[in-house]
Amino acid sequence: MDNNFTDLFWQASLEELKRGYLYSPATEEYICLACGARFVRGTVYPLGSALYEAGKMTELHVEQAHGSAFQFLLSLDKKLTGLTDHQRRLLELFHRGLTDGEIAKEADIGSTSTIRNHRFVLREKQKQAKVFLAIMELLERNTPKRQTFIGIPRSARQVDERFAITQEENEKVLAQYLPQGPGGPLATFPAKEKRKVIILKHLHKQFEPGKKYTEQQVNGILQAFYPDYATLRRYLIEYGFMDRTPDGGAYWVLT
Repeated sequence: MDNNFTDLFWQASLEELKRGYLYSPATEEYICLACGARFVRGTVYPLGSALYEAGKMTELHVEQAHGSAFQFLLSLDKKLTGLTDHQRRLLELFHRGLTDGEIAKEADIGSTSTIRNHRFVLREKQKQAKVFLAIMELLERNTPKRQTFIGIPRSARQVDERFAITQEENEKVLAQYLPQGPGGPLATFPAKEKRKVIILKHLHKQFEPGKKYTEQQVNGILQAFYPDYATLRRYLIEYGFMDRTPDGGAYWVLT
């Protein structure tokens, strides 16, 4: 999944995930959760010989570019879906509306009773997921914002005493990764976490406290330092240097 919209994907509601896109009131855009394509409200888009308003065009885009929201979600890595390859295959066949007998034949499974058992297992998995989701949402509701268990900037990557940095260390790392000066560009983005924090702290200073920025403005500032500005933006949020609205319409630095 592209870093440009990974955060937006995880902020989407269940209903938005099911339809494959969300609407951002801040930017008045419909945004595809599979690829990040954006369609501006009020704009008419051509498709073949027809014209479609932005909302309908987004629906058609999800279907034509990604098969469907179902197909896109099912194609995600098994680490995200929690599905085995066998379960993924069965869900594809269930989605096609095949009977248990047809599925048993196509999947080369001996009997329809085996298919019925798989249906039962998947229904149990659905129930467990529903309960777990409710538990995590209650946990989020009861946890202070800066220490939230999951989400943005709700990251386990807290900048704490493990990242105590001396002035000498700070200057040495900045000189190494910003050889042309503090205004950039970065020679590369460090892999080691302590160095990464030093660079992120420096980037954090490029933004004015209390000011709201659009995603495009954030990208513009970060692009002067590194071509992969989406990675910088994501890390600034993950490490708690910045926060944003759930729809990505506004960003601001945390002090």
